[in-house]
Amino acid sequence: MDQLEVQEVAMEGIRIAVAALVVMFSAATGGAAEVTVFSTPTMKGALDDLAPAFTRATGHTLVLTFEGVPVLKRRIEAGEMFDAAILLPATVDDLTRLGKIAAGTRADIARTAAGVAIRAGAPKPQVASSEDLKRTLLAAKTISYSRDSASGSYFLHLLDRLGIENEVKPKLLAVAGRSPVEAVARGEAELTVITVPNIVGVEGVALAGSLPDELQNYTTFSIGLGSNVKEPKAAEQLIAFLRSPAAAAVIRSKGLEPVAP
Repeated sequence: MDQLEVQEVAMEGIRIAVAALVVMFSAATGGAAEVTVFSTPTMKGALDDLAPAFTRATGHTLVLTFEGVPVLKRRIEAGEMFDAAILLPATVDDLTRLGKIAAGTRADIARTAAGVAIRAGAPKPQVASSEDLKRTLLAAKTISYSRDSASGSYFLHLLDRLGIENEVKPKLLAVAGRSPVEAVARGEAELTVITVPNIVGVEGVALAGSLPDELQNYTTFSIGLGSNVKEPKAAEQLIAFLRSPAAAAVIRSKGLEPVAP
C-alpha cells in the first residue's frame, strides 16, 4: 500500500468516525448556541475537522480562537469572556484557583510529543538520540521559536539541558503572531522544535522526527469551562464530544494521542 492509499484509508476512517459522532449526539440536540472556545494552536487541526461535525450533531456552533497558552491565560485573567478553554493542565488549574474556570470542569482530552520540523524536501537531519539532536541544533544556521508558547519555553529549557544555550541562542529567530513552523516553510529558518501536530499536514514542512525519549516532552491538553459560561449545556456537550471514542480517529490523524475518559 503506497502513501496515497494510506492517506485515503485514514480519511475514510475519519469520515466514518465523524458520521458516528453525528449519530451519537443527534438525540441530545437542544436549542442552537454559539460556544466560544479559546484553544492552544496545537489543537487547531483536530478542532477544524471536528467543529463542523459538532455543529451537525448538536446544532451548536464553535467560535474558535487559537493563541499560545501564555497569551490566552493573560486574556482570561484580564476578564475576556469564553465558554471553554483548551490549555495545559497546570494552566487550567491556575485559572480555576483564580475563579476564571469553573471548579470540577477540567477534563484531559489529548496529549502529544515534540518533534523537529524542517522545510519540505530538505535532507532530514538526525534527531534520534541526544547527541544527534545536539549536533543538528549546533549545525543549523537559523532556528525559529515562539516566545509566547509552551513549546517555545520548553525549547529554551532544552538548549540549557543540552549545554548548548550560548552557542545556539545567537541563531534563534523569535516569531510573534504566527507559528515558528511558518518561518520554516518560508525558508526564514532551517528548523524548529515544536509539538508534532503543529508539523503534521502543514504545507511546506516535514517532520524530521520526534525528540529522543530521554529528552521527550509529552504535552497534555485539558479543557475547562468558564466560570461565567454563557452556554453551559452546549459547552458540556463539547467536552463529551471531544472525549468520545469516535473523536479519537480525528485526534490521532493530527498527530495527537487521545486521552481516554
